[in-house]
Amino acid sequence: MVEKTAECSLTEQVHIVMSEDINGAGRLFGGRLVEWIDEVAGIVGLRHSGHNVTTASIENLQFKEGAYIGQIIVLMGRVVYTGHTSMEVRIDTYREERDGMRYPINRAYFTMVALDEQDRPVAVPALKIETESQRAEWEYALARRKNRKKRKSDGFTG
Repeated sequence: MVEKTAECSLTEQVHIVMSEDINGAGRLFGGRLVEWIDEVAGIVGLRHSGHNVTTASIENLQFKEGAYIGQIIVLMGRVVYTGHTSMEVRIDTYREERDGMRYPINRAYFTMVALDEQDRPVAVPALKIETESQRAEWEYALARRKNRKKRKSDGFTG
């Protein structure tokens, strides 16, 4: 089986918060941010697998801070774990100030499943672990996977 590195799937997307992105409280609408994150996760999954992908689950979506009109938002995603047909994608979102400093506003983990031309799950390349931080992220992903399976066996479906 072919292996790919996390660098092969690394994706960065940049947005500026516009008036149509703002909620009633004057902050970036959470749904808009989730839309952007899902798009980045899809691109990461496609880059790693070479196939169309679908979002199977979203886990650990943490809104740490708000963002406001005119601010620059940077989303960075990469594969952190691979199964047989699925990949876990980590997306970090930052507010970038005019001096270039970035401040975290969100982190999310998406499970993406690769699909063949008939929309059936298809095998994905293994993730080649190159650093200790990648090894740690892999181990955290295994723990999240174990927790998802436990919740499913406990009857949690939502």
